[in-house]
Amino acid sequence: MPKSSQGFPEHFLWGGATAANQLEGAYNEDGKGLSSADMVVYVPKEKRTGGHAIEITSEQIDKILSGKLDHERFPKRHGIDFYHRYKEDIALFAEMGFKVFRISINWSRIFPNGDDAQPNEAGLQFYDNVFDELHTYGIEPLVTLAHYETPLGLTQKYNGWASREVIGHFTNYAETVFRRYKNKVKYWLTFNEINMMTISPFTGGGVVIDRVQNKQQTIYQALHHQFVASALATKLCHEIIPGAMIGCMLARMETYPATCNPEDVRKSQHENQMNLFFTDVHARGEYPSYMTRYFEENNIVIEKDASDDEILKAYPVDYISFSYYMSLTVSSELGGDRAEGNLFGGVKNPYLKASDWGWQIDPVGLRITLNNFYDRYQKPLFIVENGLGAYDKVEEDGSIHDTYRIDYLRQHIAQMKEAIKDGVDLIGYTSWGPIDLVSMSTSEMSKRYGFIYVDLDDEGNGTLKRSKKDSFQWYKQVIATNGEVL
Repeated sequence: MPKSSQGFPEHFLWGGATAANQLEGAYNEDGKGLSSADMVVYVPKEKRTGGHAIEITSEQIDKILSGKLDHERFPKRHGIDFYHRYKEDIALFAEMGFKVFRISINWSRIFPNGDDAQPNEAGLQFYDNVFDELHTYGIEPLVTLAHYETPLGLTQKYNGWASREVIGHFTNYAETVFRRYKNKVKYWLTFNEINMMTISPFTGGGVVIDRVQNKQQTIYQALHHQFVASALATKLCHEIIPGAMIGCMLARMETYPATCNPEDVRKSQHENQMNLFFTDVHARGEYPSYMTRYFEENNIVIEKDASDDEILKAYPVDYISFSYYMSLTVSSELGGDRAEGNLFGGVKNPYLKASDWGWQIDPVGLRITLNNFYDRYQKPLFIVENGLGAYDKVEEDGSIHDTYRIDYLRQHIAQMKEAIKDGVDLIGYTSWGPIDLVSMSTSEMSKRYGFIYVDLDDEGNGTLKRSKKDSFQWYKQVIATNGEVL
């Protein structure tokens, strides 16, 4: 029998993860066009209703573009000014010992309208500069092609991914950046948390849902277009960059039954299937059979070109990446205390504590997730988001004692090690938000994840000064010892 692993692999990829729209800023500089994220208005906590999912209407887009909402704040347009401060930030990542840094390319920085005849050279050069800076420190870029940054031009012209036309524009964009960065980037992802389309179609694919008659039909048709585009991008990546690895990305929600009542168990099984559907298509190259019934019962008919199934089958992903923040618990009976989640819900699990935002903290759930993924697919795994959003207090001397963040990460990394001992092929870990950035779900700055504090508040006030939290030195030690000292 093969000897089980006792620790993290020698070349394990430790690092951190970000997204262009939450980080870069410079939304209207050097030829960049507007993206879906640039349209998201900040809503103060006391005014939020209906959870975090914000669907933008045609009327809102028209008002924003006509300047009628100029008094509102659009935090993702400004981020934390990584666009002008990337050298400073990358130097801090290097000081922590990062082996990899996950970043997304903002599609509308390369093709301002999404379907332009020629790419924007200034946008291409910016990412050249970022990748060169990373390589100066021996840090590998892990690049996401689409991280909630659909060019607004594609929304206006095609209603985003609802139209098959967008596949060709995406593959043109993918081919452009593959050719440009073929000697600089060897780890790629296609769509960030592709399952977001079912929760927030505008966020996930630039789809304005009030422009369609059948929401569910449109969502799954748009997803089909993304699946095909992902497979074609995988094909292009392998052709253009021999030896590169390209993967998919899922917001994984390991879902438990509230009790051993078979009805609860079946409900949790169904929820897990609906979550794993996306990786089933990406990794196995075909729609799983359980979706046939779901489509029939919901009157969903996926329109496919004759070659679509062949394309999906021929070009599966090389590895599976995912975000993991919490687990969910479901009950077949209505009622019970609800638990908050990152656009997801569920009932409270009495065995788990929760974060400041009500997310249920479940380190063992990460080990369960890793084992279930590896049992199901037998492909390498990469945790590309995991972290704790929390309120941080700056002391009078400028220090930030974020022991709660260290505790969260320590417990999750310990469970990663256990999963590796279980035989899981885990190739890397990028904690979410190694530097404080604008929250995806709420556009807040006060919901902080970073090892590096950024002086910026929810109202956009602050100096943008960077400073190290206690977790900075802790994570530096974790990386230096390859996960042996937690």
